[in-house]
Amino acid sequence: MPTCDMCGRESEKVIDAIVEGTMLNVCEPCSKFGRVIAIKKPDIEKIEPQPRVKTTIEIIESIIDDYSEKVKNAREKLNMKQIDLARQIAEKESTIHSIEIGKLKPTLKLARKLEQFLRINIIEKETEAAKKTLDFQDKNLTIGDLINVKKSK
Repeated sequence: MPTCDMCGRESEKVIDAIVEGTMLNVCEPCSKFGRVIAIKKPDIEKIEPQPRVKTTIEIIESIIDDYSEKVKNAREKLNMKQIDLARQIAEKESTIHSIEIGKLKPTLKLARKLEQFLRINIIEKETEAAKKTLDFQDKNLTIGDLINVKKSK
């Protein structure tokens, strides 16, 4: 049975209260000497177990191999010079030239600009195989789970 921190009486129910700046567990009669702290206890709901092994799918974006030809052909179809294209997408003419001869592979940001302006596709999306990862915060994790993941790799 819990005891009151102020008077020492054993009580069926003690209450959290701040008395003179100190948090104490006090009985009902002693609670009037301080400020009672009402601690809301969370509602207990039925928690369904979550899977211990999480699978994630990564989408990887990459530039296609023949990006230089596609950029050059699309620019020429629009009857534009390299400098005109560069000005339209706010890039340097030397950057456009390097991309068209295949010397410079564009970043994804630049590739998106080119795709949008020239209406071409030079970015391809690939999905990487699902990776299995363990949630180490899970209290129900077993050694068997670790062994299964090790075997699957």
